[in-house]
Amino acid sequence: MSAIERLSFNQMTADPWTLEEAVRHCSRAGVRQIGAWRHKLGGDAAKAAATIRGEGLRVSSLCRGGWFSAPTAEERRRRVADNRAAIEEAAVLGAPVLVIVSGPAHGQTLDDARATVMDGLLEVLPDAEKAGIVLGIEPLHPMYAAERSVVVTLRQANDMVERMASAAAGVVVDAFHVWWDPEVMAQIARARGKIVGFHVSDWAVPLPGILMGRSMMGDGVIALRELREAVDAAGYDGPIEVEIFNEEIWQHADEGLMELMKRRFVERV
Repeated sequence: MSAIERLSFNQMTADPWTLEEAVRHCSRAGVRQIGAWRHKLGGDAAKAAATIRGEGLRVSSLCRGGWFSAPTAEERRRRVADNRAAIEEAAVLGAPVLVIVSGPAHGQTLDDARATVMDGLLEVLPDAEKAGIVLGIEPLHPMYAAERSVVVTLRQANDMVERMASAAAGVVVDAFHVWWDPEVMAQIARARGKIVGFHVSDWAVPLPGILMGRSMMGDGVIALRELREAVDAAGYDGPIEVEIFNEEIWQHADEGLMELMKRRFVERV
């Protein structure tokens, strides 16, 4: 695929849009792939799949699974069941990857929480294998360790994937989360053949906020092209999702957003 053909629009880049609106904007802009989120499916993956395919789009990934650590055993069982449901939804959508965000510790030590995440992944791995879905473990920046993810480095994600030892296990490299890591290039190379997603945005200085502070490519300090070339060199030639959490962008989301995104993608990624 050419550079622009690899572009996928992650729904969180324009969170106020419904799935129908996002699909329509993608179609008009000539963006042929979309990164879907479960809360945008309206509880009906089959209907969502028909909407997406009706405009000639395909789904690059479904977000999210994971969140295995829980305060009680019963809640943990519910979360495992929810991951199984997410795998089924990904299959219906034709999404090759279910993005896994590990979740916080919920009172466990970090080491125990990571063990719980590993246990959960191993528990649902047979379901993913049967469905033909890859569980894409996405490490988040360490600033999210307390609230969103106890998996905070690509090394940790690689360790988990190696332990899973399955074609249904891989890593998602999100530039916003890994760019700072002194080991990132070595860990990208280590992940050869196991990279199943690459997400881009930018890190503005100063950072506007922890959750909602991602910026459009070119408005920050991340060496996006260098990371993309490293991911390519590690054998990944699949979709590149633009995933931006930014309330200002959300408030002004229109067709101009799609054109800006496409231009910056070509220029910076």
